[in-house]
Amino acid sequence: MKKSALLYVVLLLALIAAPFVGYPIFLMTCLCFALFASAFNLLIGYTGLLSFGHAMFFGFAAYVSGHAAKVWGLTPELAVLAGTLSATVIGIFTGWLAVRRQGIYFAMVTLALAQMIYFVCVQAPFTYAEDGIQSIPRGKLFGLIDLSNDRTMYFFVLAIALAGFALIRRVIHSPFGQVLKSIRENEARALSLGYNVDRYKLMAYVLSATLAGLAGAAKSLALGLATLTDVSWQMSGEVVLMTLLGGMGTILGPALGASIIITMQNYLADLGSWVTIIMGLTFVVCVLVFRRGIVGEIEHRLARKS
Repeated sequence: MKKSALLYVVLLLALIAAPFVGYPIFLMTCLCFALFASAFNLLIGYTGLLSFGHAMFFGFAAYVSGHAAKVWGLTPELAVLAGTLSATVIGIFTGWLAVRRQGIYFAMVTLALAQMIYFVCVQAPFTYAEDGIQSIPRGKLFGLIDLSNDRTMYFFVLAIALAGFALIRRVIHSPFGQVLKSIRENEARALSLGYNVDRYKLMAYVLSATLAGLAGAAKSLALGLATLTDVSWQMSGEVVLMTLLGGMGTILGPALGASIIITMQNYLADLGSWVTIIMGLTFVVCVLVFRRGIVGEIEHRLARKS
């Protein structure tokens, strides 16, 4: 068995055993943000597009999923699907506008579009403005499995996260993923080889938006809450931090970075505003010591030794 396959098996076993030794709510939060960061990494790490507005997919999907479960009374799998599809639709329209620009202009366009979605979430009646959607019911999966138990809900979220990670890994190692990497390395050369660069970038953007929406939809059901924080520009900044901390352009890096940030926010919450300072210092240290991110630097050093 290859070392990478063995690593994935060990991680899978650890994830299955995790809710029996840890706090399921915290673990579900880590899984949702790990998927969110991995979705963002698909865009920046493998396509070379820096989005400053990815929270609009994560947060809006959380609102739609929460509304679908609480007001429409949909089962959890349909509520998650509704939230994910809403992120896909937003991704298609915003991506059609954004991929026409490159570099910092692309980043600024995504930030502007995200602020428009944030304004919609402030004004729309179904989001309840600053109060957000609270006490979102988990319901019964397929009308049969009661998700009110935290451990049961954990395995539902785990299944969603694993499906998302599997899709990302498949995309990365597919011919489509190779084209995305070529666009990241040299867009002009990819264009000269006959590839429709804008179409590939749009497809990567929409796929990333869809997976980010999937993470947000799962998060709203797991935590029973969808707020303006989920769709704010600060959330877009956090996912950038998670990805760079863990290792941009790696498969496991964003998930590790997300887990570190969520752990710090959870266990250092009593320190108040000092959490932000500690996170900033941690990021600075990691940038200086691990310039490729934690996982990226480990992979680089192992490659040099082999």
